[in-house]
Amino acid sequence: MKIYISADMEGISGVVSMQQTEPGNSEYERARLMMTKEVNAVIEAAFDNGAKEVVVNDSHNNMDNILIEELDSRASLISGDRKPLSMMEGIDQSFDAVFFVGYHARAGSSESIIDHTYTFRVLEAKVNGKPLSEAGLNGRVAGYYHVPVAFISGDQNAIRCAKEELFEPVGVAVKKSVGRTAAIIHPFTQVAPKLKEGVAEAMKKIPKLKPTVEKEPVELEVTFTISDMAAMTELIPGVTRKSARTVVYTGRDYLESFKVFRAMLVLTGGIK
Repeated sequence: MKIYISADMEGISGVVSMQQTEPGNSEYERARLMMTKEVNAVIEAAFDNGAKEVVVNDSHNNMDNILIEELDSRASLISGDRKPLSMMEGIDQSFDAVFFVGYHARAGSSESIIDHTYTFRVLEAKVNGKPLSEAGLNGRVAGYYHVPVAFISGDQNAIRCAKEELFEPVGVAVKKSVGRTAAIIHPFTQVAPKLKEGVAEAMKKIPKLKPTVEKEPVELEVTFTISDMAAMTELIPGVTRKSARTVVYTGRDYLESFKVFRAMLVLTGGIK
């Protein structure tokens, strides 16, 4: 089997604060090591349960967080920005399943570690009227290529979002959020067995899993934090204003709408 891993940082078991997730802060290097260790545990479990190839896409911030010198040598790594498909760069129909490692809940969905949706500029992203987290948005990119999401790890609310938005992924809660920057966490010696058990279950389920395929045409609705951001996205042909901070776009298929979403994020990047 060929497995695709998209790895974020906010949902990594030992991560609880912005100081850990932003390069240049004193805690960031520790978080990079924790992220790499957690991804390695998932890679190892995938190979132990029948994987023949594993591709990891670093999907946090500048997307160069995972330490290649510490990564399991059997895997390949997609590292660095700018990637047209961002957190799903490299996905195609050749994969048997997608794993999301270190994911977080959608913006404003609950008390979840550093909840947001792709960027803090986005208050809400809806697809065909349904609010989605990064797991839901990215899982539909996989679905476009007919690849199911089999596994997700993060805090309990990241798992809840994924189970609401995707077709029956195995979820492993590696910590329990008690606020936006506070969680009950455990030494990795306690977390690793849970990850490996979850991956083993996911690998067994893959033959029966269905991809999450969005009904076409695909309506994308995005609400930004300030109106200037919505205004700038109207530079994209087909984007219309629904309200001061909300815009709508209808694409022929999900990939088209997702690419427009990516373009919206690029256009709004410098606005404060």
